[in-house]
Amino acid sequence: MVYQVYPRSFQDSNGDGIGDLQGLIQRLDYLEKLGIGAIWLSPVYQSPNDDNGYDISDYEQIMAEFGTMADMEQLIKEADKRGIKIIMDLVVNHTSDEHPWFIESRSSKDNPYRDFYIWREGIDGQAPNDLESTFLGSAWQLDTHTGDYYLHLFSKKQPDLNWENAAVRKAVYDMMNFWIDKGIGGFRMDVIDLVGKIPDQKITGNGPKLHDYLQEMNAATFGGKDLLTVGETWGATPEIAKLYSDPKRHELSMVFQFEHVALDEQPGKSKWDLRPLVISELKNVFSKWQTELGNQGWNSLFWNNHDLPRIVSRWGNDRDYRVQSGKMLAILLHMLKGTPYIYQGEEIGMTNRVITDISEAADIESKNMYADRLEKGYAKEDILLSINAKGRDNARTPMQWDSSKHAGFTTGTPWLAVNQNYPEINVAQALEDTNSLFYTYQQLITLRKKYPLIVWGTFELLTDTTEEIFAYYRHYKEESWLIVCNFSDQEQPFSLDINAEQTIIANTDKEYHSLLNRTLDPYEAFVVTLGGNLDA
Repeated sequence: MVYQVYPRSFQDSNGDGIGDLQGLIQRLDYLEKLGIGAIWLSPVYQSPNDDNGYDISDYEQIMAEFGTMADMEQLIKEADKRGIKIIMDLVVNHTSDEHPWFIESRSSKDNPYRDFYIWREGIDGQAPNDLESTFLGSAWQLDTHTGDYYLHLFSKKQPDLNWENAAVRKAVYDMMNFWIDKGIGGFRMDVIDLVGKIPDQKITGNGPKLHDYLQEMNAATFGGKDLLTVGETWGATPEIAKLYSDPKRHELSMVFQFEHVALDEQPGKSKWDLRPLVISELKNVFSKWQTELGNQGWNSLFWNNHDLPRIVSRWGNDRDYRVQSGKMLAILLHMLKGTPYIYQGEEIGMTNRVITDISEAADIESKNMYADRLEKGYAKEDILLSINAKGRDNARTPMQWDSSKHAGFTTGTPWLAVNQNYPEINVAQALEDTNSLFYTYQQLITLRKKYPLIVWGTFELLTDTTEEIFAYYRHYKEESWLIVCNFSDQEQPFSLDINAEQTIIANTDKEYHSLLNRTLDPYEAFVVTLGGNLDA
């Protein structure tokens, strides 16, 4: 079980309003109580912070506002004492334009580091082609010093590394081994599916040499070691995911795929173009990934991360059924096959923070989109509606620890405003309430450690239900479990002519022996054992 920490927003220890490594160390006992086995730590490397640390200027130094390398070494040791491994965020598709490699690269066309990045001549005074940046605009930036363009699939301050250069790959592997020698537990690999790009052919994701590079990386760094590696792979299908995560291929442990998180977007448009979630589509996507990977690949399970809005606001109900819908979403996800990831604050039901003006936004992606759409004639209210629904700041508001000023996150002024609902939604309150969402997450983690069925069992979708009921079986050896979730704020009928043996977990105090002709409350969820294998 992995817990993602966005350090800037987790816990500030020195009153500067920015979370730091000492703050995280102070909260390790809380994470141990939750029961996690690893922390995915978003970037803490030295960075000018154009993209909140995902623009790295030195991979082997710690950003001063987070602390020192000594703090990092202390974190690794203190986490180890509690049975928790640190998973570093590996950002090697690009660096900061302030990285020494890029400073050298742009200094002259014959510099030894020139080929560390992707440079091209312009065509008739224009960019080499029409590749676009994820952050809008051209992916090519003219560098006036040498007159060539460099590629940046993200911010212009995040130039893309040239993975076709063997010297680049060796430098990356040396850096990875530096961290492995520090005792970390593995790597989460940021947009790793882009490192095989062929920009001249406008191929960005899943390039033809991508898997050669990953196999080379495996052999040169973490291969043969007990380390977790997970790739952020936006364009992956189950077949592609097998290439990444089949143990026989010696690449990665697992993937992050994102098919489910695009279901409330208008097809063919951007994440900002909203549409309601269709539950049957979610069932189909989860079912596909649960069945088609088989035992050849391994998937991650997640609702939230630092780039995604809060799930209880997105697909739950953060007004009338915040705790109930939060528990339903947790049970639905954590009973699936794969490795679950919890994003900080998810376990207490933190919600999106609504803004009323773009000046309240900190994220570069949201601000760029706002300016772009305003120029194109979109109404301000519609743009803000999209930002409030999907903006990355929703996930990055400070962790809500208690009801004191700034939610106990800092004694100073927080770098990003705390959600106004922190007096009601915070860790201290959750720990005091035995019926809180926190204890549901704690129980789900304990169950996964106890029952092999959750880890290894096969999946079977129950199709004879209403649209709003998401129900499925898990089968393992002679055992079968049934998971039933009402994915709506309305009562729903559910009937199955079978008796349950035992309730494993539920978000109600009802009895579930008979499953015939039941009426499920809004967001009701339960897991029961059924005894012998239903396929027998």
